[in-house]
Amino acid sequence: MKTTSDWNEKTLVENRFINQLKEMGYEHIHGPSLDIERESQAEVILKGRLVRAIQHLNPWLSDKNLNKIVRSITHIQATSLMEANQSFHENLINMISIQQDLGKGKKNQTVKLIDFERPENNDFLVVDQFTISNARGTIRPDIIIFVNGIPLAVIECKSPTLSPDEQIGQGVKQLLRYQDQCEQLFHCNQILIATSNDRAKAGTIGARVQHYGEWKDPYPRTMAEIGDNPSAQDILVTGMFPKENLLDLIQNFIVYEPVEGRTIKKLARYQQYRAVNKAINRILHTEDSRNRGGVVWHTQGSGKSLTMVFLAVKLRRIKELKNPTIVVVTDRKDLDDQIANTFRRCGFPNPQQAASVAKLKDLLQQGPGTTVMTLVQKFQEDAEKNEYPELTRAENIFVMVDESHRTQYSGLAMNMRTAMPNACYLGFTGTPIDKEDKSTIRTFGTYIDKYTIEQAVADGATVPIFYEARMVDLHVQGDSLDDLFDRKFRDYGEEDRERIKKRYVTEEAIISSPKRIRRIVLDMIDHYEKHIKPNGFKAQVVAVTREAAVTYKEMFDELSDYESKVIISGGHNDEERMRKHHISKDEEKKIIERFKKPMSDDSLSFIIVCDKLLTGFDAPIEQVMYLDKPLKEHNLLQAIARTNRTYDKKTYGLIVDYFGVSRFLEQALGIFAEQDIKGALQSVDSEIPRLQSRHRKAMRFFDYVRKDDLEGCIQILEPEDVRNEFDTAFKKFAESMDMILPSPKAKPYLNDLKYLGKVRQLAKSRYREDSMDISDCGQKVKELIEEYLYTTNIEVLHEPIDILSNKFEKRLEETSTPEAKAAEMEHAIRHEIKVKIDENPVLYTSLKECLEELIQRRKDRQMTIEELLEEYREMVNAMRNTAQKSQEHGFTREQYPFYQMLEQQLPGEEDKESLKELTHIITEDVQEQAVIEWTEKEDVKREMRKKIKRQLRASKCPKEKIEGLTQQLMDLAEVHYRK
Repeated sequence: MKTTSDWNEKTLVENRFINQLKEMGYEHIHGPSLDIERESQAEVILKGRLVRAIQHLNPWLSDKNLNKIVRSITHIQATSLMEANQSFHENLINMISIQQDLGKGKKNQTVKLIDFERPENNDFLVVDQFTISNARGTIRPDIIIFVNGIPLAVIECKSPTLSPDEQIGQGVKQLLRYQDQCEQLFHCNQILIATSNDRAKAGTIGARVQHYGEWKDPYPRTMAEIGDNPSAQDILVTGMFPKENLLDLIQNFIVYEPVEGRTIKKLARYQQYRAVNKAINRILHTEDSRNRGGVVWHTQGSGKSLTMVFLAVKLRRIKELKNPTIVVVTDRKDLDDQIANTFRRCGFPNPQQAASVAKLKDLLQQGPGTTVMTLVQKFQEDAEKNEYPELTRAENIFVMVDESHRTQYSGLAMNMRTAMPNACYLGFTGTPIDKEDKSTIRTFGTYIDKYTIEQAVADGATVPIFYEARMVDLHVQGDSLDDLFDRKFRDYGEEDRERIKKRYVTEEAIISSPKRIRRIVLDMIDHYEKHIKPNGFKAQVVAVTREAAVTYKEMFDELSDYESKVIISGGHNDEERMRKHHISKDEEKKIIERFKKPMSDDSLSFIIVCDKLLTGFDAPIEQVMYLDKPLKEHNLLQAIARTNRTYDKKTYGLIVDYFGVSRFLEQALGIFAEQDIKGALQSVDSEIPRLQSRHRKAMRFFDYVRKDDLEGCIQILEPEDVRNEFDTAFKKFAESMDMILPSPKAKPYLNDLKYLGKVRQLAKSRYREDSMDISDCGQKVKELIEEYLYTTNIEVLHEPIDILSNKFEKRLEETSTPEAKAAEMEHAIRHEIKVKIDENPVLYTSLKECLEELIQRRKDRQMTIEELLEEYREMVNAMRNTAQKSQEHGFTREQYPFYQMLEQQLPGEEDKESLKELTHIITEDVQEQAVIEWTEKEDVKREMRKKIKRQLRASKCPKEKIEGLTQQLMDLAEVHYRK
């Protein structure tokens, strides 16, 4: 029987990991037992096993060359650990070339170190407590995995009794220390794991803790196959360490990418591995070759370009596909360059960009082994023949279309399919479309894999995006516009005036008004200084036109010292004001490079755009997009995703909306299933409940001590485990405060934040606790622990407020302008309708239609703002008086919606008293049948339906209405009489 003394890292984590590997066929040896296989403890490669494996896989190899090969692995010449690691990986994957005489003269031969095609043909060894000593000291990693004597994976185990933040953090810190102390162990390393069983993450050499990722899917196995309640470690081991999976990952899912002057080693995330292998499985095993393609829907920012690289790499390695042609198609030059560069940087051999229509045709006819990067626009028809030619009938052509929703429904896409009729087409997208005239699925085939917004945020692959609407008062430019226009053009006839108005007095003209933009820029500067700049992030401004973008630039220069740049397309007929901002392609690249750098290295804070850089532009340092343009559908979703890239200390992205795109956002999100876009955009207010919870968790440590007893609070933190728990709680509380500040909604928690920060700092000093410092908190929190500032000029709209609450009236009284009151009421009414429509579809559908009609009438200038407010008040009263009305008719709150439904569906069929009686009978029948959990019991629902139909027939309900009305009444029953 196990005692609590057995609940440690060794028994709960390390042994569990080893046992799983043993079940997968790995041999297990305790580290000290391997000392007889080494000349000294400085050796990290098991030479005897390596020699036997090389001889087994390459029996033709001479002893002299065998010694050369072994030495090239044990003595890698390189100037850095990363260089050595990359050099070994290339030799491992592409094999080592050596010259040997095989009886027909000397010839270059390739030497296998591992048999990737037949995993069982290799020696898999899991070793615990393997000691390595050198001049810099001794290390003893918990687990090392050797394949053919080569240490390919190192696993560091930590106790699950540590605080949650420390479990992985300490493991990664230890792995980094090992890399520093014993570089040679990591020359051949492919995968690093930090695990505590409850938490388990994978990374590569040089990676910090934020770059390690969970492996959340055991594909190709299922969760059910692992057993009940599998731990994070169980899933990771099942997904990554079966022999065939481990070798697959090493061979096909590791790339080395130069980024800003240094090389980063990247290992696929679980969704990338899963998507690629699902695609390969479909390609190889679909009976009808026409169904080989499909759609990979991975949300923006989750690494689609790398997934395409991994897929291309693996396709090339599959013998049955006979060295296929890879074609990567995009619809924008910058995206084409970006993907081509990703392929090149990751070492993919010779990707060729089609520079012209003619060059594309040549490349597509080169035959096997070609990699072609092209814009879809290059599939232009021959002007003379008016048709596109068939270029190849080969079946081993794989066309990967990035952002497959934009141009893949046009004649150009048809030409592409004409050119390569037997190719396999694979669509990659972050925002698929499903409409009657355009459908990603109909064009490319069914989904191969999905990776949703919510999953990406949960995995830390992207950060959540918050949304804040800030509407500038347009009263002067808007309502008075007609009068101003008529005075200005009073000398023109009515027809001419109308024509001029139609052409020039547009929404764009109002939005581009310098007076309006000036107010917005003042607000942006204020918002940027309080929300964004303190943590060192940058901003993108999206203007409605090129001219408006230049106006924004001029206002930023006039009103602030922040450096900004405009990136817009140049027009041939531009005036000098616009020409000043024309830039070359090279200048544009330099601006983008500057924008991506940390503030400490480059002060460029704002880029101002109109159409450019809204899609396919990755600048992780961008935290906020100031949006003043009516973007719609996938363009809107693409644009807002510019802010969701991860970056050091970035916990969220933010869209600040000055135009009012929320109505377009609902339409854009409407093309998806709800579960697929859950969490796409969150109101800043959505962080409030989490802030409240985190505040409580941090404060509970001091529940039984007076707040003015500072010494007592510090003493509570004396035990190390309590300090660690408090530290974690404080960081989470500070993180939420950093998101909310400087909103006044943070004010109730501000004094506690300052107080807890002070206690934390004093405890750090008292107990010499170096890790308990505030450097990992946001800059805003650091500053505001000492001081709190809040000012604003522009009212923030769209904050949820209960329309039935007496606070609602108070809130309206505080609102300064009629327009702001109307916006507040409109939002509150919308919210109430959304929440209540299932409870009473007749009433709330009617109110919804009424609301839309009022908004349209106001837009059409058919009513004044005062009349609109009066109508809104009547709607609010109608909502508030629902309970009273139900009583007046002799119904309970639950029964009244049934009566309204029957009244709507049976007009003229029954008198009021008969309808009331029918309502009572039906609701009584429902209550009789409504047993516990009846909504899950088909037999109960069947009986309930039967009784409702019987009553409807008896009341002479028209036959054609009985089925539909019964279902509507059943829906009401599920809402009001659920148990």
